[in-house]
Amino acid sequence: MSLICCFLAGSVLGASQTTERGEIKKPYAQETRTAFTDGKGIPQERDHGYPCEDMRSIVVTPEGEVIAGALTGPEGSDKQNIVLLKFNGKSFEIVPFHKSVSTSRYYNHAAIGTGRVSTQIDNNSPISAEVLKPEGGQIFAAHAGVWARTGDKSELIFPTTEPVLSLAAGPDNTIAIGTVTALIVRKSAAGSFEKTYPADDRYSWAPRNVRALVFDTSGRLWFGCDLGVGVWEGHTWTLYTGNEGLPHSKFTCAAPGENGVIWFGTERGAIRFDGEQWAYRASLRWLPDDRVNAIAVHADGTAWIATAKGISRIERKPMNLTQKADYFEGQVEARHNRMGFVTDCELQRRGDITSWRPKVTDNDGMYTAMYGAAESFRYGATKDRDAKRRAQRSFEACKWLVDITGNPGFPARAIVPVDWHEDVNAIYNAELNARVKINDPLWKDILPRWPKSADGKYYWKCDTSSDEMAGHYFFYGVYYDLVCENDKEKEEVRALVRAVTDHIVDNGFLLRDHDGKPTRWANWSPGYLNSLNGWAERGLNSMMMLSFLKVAEHVTGDTKYSDVARMLRDEYNYHINAMLARMYFPPDYVVPWDNNLAFLSYYGLLKYETDPALLGIYGQSVGYAWQFISRHRNPLYNVIYGAFFPDKDAALEDTLFTLRGMPLELIGWEMKNTHRLDVVLDPTPGQEPIMGWHVSGKALPFDERSHVRQDRDAFALDYSEDGGFAEHEGTLYLLPYYMALYHGIIR
Repeated sequence: MSLICCFLAGSVLGASQTTERGEIKKPYAQETRTAFTDGKGIPQERDHGYPCEDMRSIVVTPEGEVIAGALTGPEGSDKQNIVLLKFNGKSFEIVPFHKSVSTSRYYNHAAIGTGRVSTQIDNNSPISAEVLKPEGGQIFAAHAGVWARTGDKSELIFPTTEPVLSLAAGPDNTIAIGTVTALIVRKSAAGSFEKTYPADDRYSWAPRNVRALVFDTSGRLWFGCDLGVGVWEGHTWTLYTGNEGLPHSKFTCAAPGENGVIWFGTERGAIRFDGEQWAYRASLRWLPDDRVNAIAVHADGTAWIATAKGISRIERKPMNLTQKADYFEGQVEARHNRMGFVTDCELQRRGDITSWRPKVTDNDGMYTAMYGAAESFRYGATKDRDAKRRAQRSFEACKWLVDITGNPGFPARAIVPVDWHEDVNAIYNAELNARVKINDPLWKDILPRWPKSADGKYYWKCDTSSDEMAGHYFFYGVYYDLVCENDKEKEEVRALVRAVTDHIVDNGFLLRDHDGKPTRWANWSPGYLNSLNGWAERGLNSMMMLSFLKVAEHVTGDTKYSDVARMLRDEYNYHINAMLARMYFPPDYVVPWDNNLAFLSYYGLLKYETDPALLGIYGQSVGYAWQFISRHRNPLYNVIYGAFFPDKDAALEDTLFTLRGMPLELIGWEMKNTHRLDVVLDPTPGQEPIMGWHVSGKALPFDERSHVRQDRDAFALDYSEDGGFAEHEGTLYLLPYYMALYHGIIR
């Protein structure tokens, strides 16, 4: 089916294809993390008051108790001590050792049920590794080799002078030993210990540094070494490297999870593998510290991860997409509504959402418009009156941005009261302008950047950008179509759209600021776009201008806007420019927020255009952009594309993957991924060495990247989004979810 035919078919095709799927109520496992650190869930050691954050071991008992072993005190001093901690349901508390075996003052061991808690102060301990056997008893490695202990008796079962790094005991007296140079396996009590050389149809290995060994709940043996991961099942090995999705191979430990799941600890994070999908859990989003010392997993799949700076509990709780939408609706209302503007909020204490306070951004208008669009789609799909109220509130906020400036049709970026906790004009002063212009010659030197409103109650931010307008026009059309139910409501939108569009057209297709000069980033004029200076913005801004005019024509019913659009096409080839609406080379000209501007603008352009010839041109433009953006696993862009081209399925699988995988905690942490084995660095000439993607050819999963903004680059492997000092609004989830629901892409 051609792109034009796909568009003319509309979203009806999408609805008919998805009617029976039931994605929104289908449960999935939503992961959440709770960190227990010094003073926050982990107490200090009683005798000397030292922190107990260095967790060396952890176990879940058959009764469900969680016991951890920690080191306290100054390293190398007589006051360094070993303590045992027990989880009481809310936090950890120090408890006496029970069933404790002490081999020296440097090492303690507590055997509990089928697990063990062991902690050593330094590497002088005679015990290097130990594990409990399913049939009872214990095996441990000491200087002379590997020993089996039953009751009070110990027997040397494998002599070696080579350092033993890991042990595992499986069913039928199977024992595996990991050393610096080998993987050694005894397959039965009557068998002998033999060096093992795993091989499958892809690899043949002589394992070294086998630091991870474990039997899973099905009795399969797993190992982790420098080369990767292997599993022995029956008579067959399967080996995994970065090419198969293994993220990292500097292993420290391993633990069996539920239903054959395996967890691996590494020097830089934890890894969960369910046989199909690898999940990498690193950075402060998931762990107090990336150095993982031990892992224990509850029968329900909850993982307890002991690190050098505390314990992380990663739970997997049943949730569906509708429940997740309800969660983010509450999150927005609790912390992200500032005078009707919906934006991220500031955290005064790193990672602590209870320390939030309102925040102002350069793009308050765009973010609020996107939230308003989400509520408009929600109302269109559900007729929930609460959705209408929130959409109306967002429209009033966007209208206020225009009304407050006193410059007809000119929207502000943001509004704050004059008693705002920051002196905004003291921040954006002449000194800052001069300093920024050194490295950014195009920076607009304007004062004040925050003029005062006519009533003297507010400051409003000027130098409005094209980002703002892409959000505004996207919202105008959606709100007009789906929320406005009488002529009074519609006329409010008509008047606003007419004022803004007339300002742009009458000022030569740009925004003219309070100083009478154009803003820096809102120039859609033919003279600029068809000049050498405007070549990089030519395609995108031409397409955006045609979209704005099409939305204005649809909302106001005034054909003058179609006449203006025709003039731009006939005299300045705006429609031809629009065929290449995004820059993808050279890297210096590729900015991620242009994807946001493009796809928000595509929506209005494709929705309201009726000329088949123009739809063919615009369809080619979207198709070209889609070749690049489809690998981002971005649900909003997927849904916008799928709303008009349903036979392409709009990467439904990727959309659901990201909606389900999106963390409930939308705090932006620093995350690094360039060290991973399962990524491919972008080979584009001139590209930064931090850009790349997963070996599958798609972006890394959302919960393994720093980004919590729609307009960030999904291929940025190393990134920091606010460093843990901001929580972002749930629009990131709500807009693609409700839009997909309205268009019948998910049901």
